[in-house]
Amino acid sequence: MANGFERYAKKTRRAEFLEEMELVVPWAELVALVEPHYPKAGHGRPPVGVERMLRIYFLQQWFNLSDPAVEEALYDSPLMREFVGIDLGREPVPDETTVCKFRHLLEKHKIGAAMLATVNEHLQKRGVRISTGTIVDATIIHAPSSTKNQRRERDPEMHQTNVWSGVSLQEKSSR
Repeated sequence: MANGFERYAKKTRRAEFLEEMELVVPWAELVALVEPHYPKAGHGRPPVGVERMLRIYFLQQWFNLSDPAVEEALYDSPLMREFVGIDLGREPVPDETTVCKFRHLLEKHKIGAAMLATVNEHLQKRGVRISTGTIVDATIIHAPSSTKNQRRERDPEMHQTNVWSGVSLQEKSSR
C-alpha cells in the first residue's frame, strides 16, 4: 500500500510517453551505431554510458531542451531520471558540457541521420509516429486591428492574430 502523496499519484502524459518510448525505441541498435565513435575508458574521466547519453539526447529532442535545460530537467524530474537510469544517491547527472560533447560527437560522425532512420523504421513497423515542433497549446493574443505601419503602408510582417505556440501545457500552467 502506498503512503504519503504517492497514494494520489496520477500517470501523466509524459510518463505514458516515456513508457512507450522505452518499449519502442531500439536502444541496442542505436548503441551499436554510436559505440565505434564513443570515447573509451582510460583517457581521463570514465565516459558516461552510451545508452544513457542516447536517452538524454532523445529527451532533448522530444522535449525541445537545450544542454543546460536537460541537465536541469534531469535534476528536477524523477520521471526523466528513471528513464535515463540515474540514481542521484549514487551519481550526479551528466553536466551540460558532457551533453554538448555527445551532441557534437553525433554531428561530427554524422550519426544523427542513421539514428533517425533506424528509429523511424523501427517505429513505423509498430505503427508509432513522432513529430517535433508540434503546437501543443495555442492562445490568441488580441492585437490592434490595424496591420499598417507608421507610414500607413501594409506591414508584411503584421497579421491579424498572433499565436503563442510551442509551449507545453505543463510549462504554460506554471507561469
